Amino acid sequence: MKSGDLHAVVADTVFDGEKRHEHAGVIVDGARVSRIVARGEIPQNLPARVLPDGIWLAPGFIDLQVNGGGDVLFNDSPTAETLSVIAAAHRKFGTTGFLPTLITDTPGKMRAAIAAVQAAMRTEPAVLGLHLEGPFLSPERAGVHDRSLFRRPTSEDVDLLMGARGGVVLITLAPEQVPAGFIRRLTDAGVCVSLGHSNATYAQTLAAIDEGLTGFTHLFNAMRPLTSREPGPIAAALETPACSFGLIVDGIHVDPAMLRLALRGLGRPMLVTDAMPPVGGTRASFALYGEAIAVQNGRCMRQDGTLAGASLDMAGAVRNCIRLLGLPLEDALRFASSNPAGFVKLGAQLGALAPGMRADMVALDPKTIEVLETWVAGASRDAA
Repeated sequence: MKSGDLHAVVADTVFDGEKRHEHAGVIVDGARVSRIVARGEIPQNLPARVLPDGIWLAPGFIDLQVNGGGDVLFNDSPTAETLSVIAAAHRKFGTTGFLPTLITDTPGKMRAAIAAVQAAMRTEPAVLGLHLEGPFLSPERAGVHDRSLFRRPTSEDVDLLMGARGGVVLITLAPEQVPAGFIRRLTDAGVCVSLGHSNATYAQTLAAIDEGLTGFTHLFNAMRPLTSREPGPIAAALETPACSFGLIVDGIHVDPAMLRLALRGLGRPMLVTDAMPPVGGTRASFALYGEAIAVQNGRCMRQDGTLAGASLDMAGAVRNCIRLLGLPLEDALRFASSNPAGFVKLGAQLGALAPGMRADMVALDPKTIEVLETWVAGASRDAA
């Protein structure tokens, strides 16, 4: 079905983001969900896509940290064409909305990324905005980022971030590397602010939360660890109900035991991939900052062994939540849809199947978490 048609998608189980509807159909009107009805209540003359037995229909996945995919890296080529390639690569794994992520780079590259996103959003509904991961980060927690490009924010940076309109703007920063009041200025202007690559203390993290910081980028990774005398950002993330934290559930970045511990906290978990070019691509290596990154046994690694993003897709992240963390499928699906939508203030439009919401949907096998088909703004996309 094309976007604009009135049609139904019928499944043995429709998960709307909160509850399951057995033997039901989602009525789609153009790009929006009209309603969910029992299968027997679907008008006989309405075109319908009937999914195979046992398949679930659920809200499409929202990934807030996508560096690349389909063998391309956003930093290398921040253009609308690059974003179309990345969108297609991730759509095969159920991602119907994402934030292209530019890791630490030059001011010129940041401006190019903003322009690319604004252009892409005119034709590619999966592009929801931009995630700038850096450059206001801690040299002590650099990870794979280029320390030589780290810097303190200037007034020009404030103008750039506050002027980036047309979609979500999410910035990952280290609170201890920015002046007092900087986070408040951004959040007052509608920018979402997340802590990451930070050596902030617990007290510094709480001060940032008071200024409006509400997110934590790939919790546990590239941040001050949780210790008995200095709980740092991790404790703040887990004890603050108003905050959300991203988790890379690949069994590599964070031990499953630590992830299970995080899920017992009060903050809201979100699945992210931190995906690099190999996701949905054919190559087993890529370049980052001019250095070769090899993918071995699921790890994207620099020659010195430093992890450089991930080769994880969202379907894999959902699958790992079930297999590694023992979560019910419904919880894993929420972590991949409604929770990230809420964090970036899109919860009234995305992340659930309800009247008036954008018809972003994924059809998947509940046992294997293999994706059969996706719909973005009501348009069907075969995942095969």
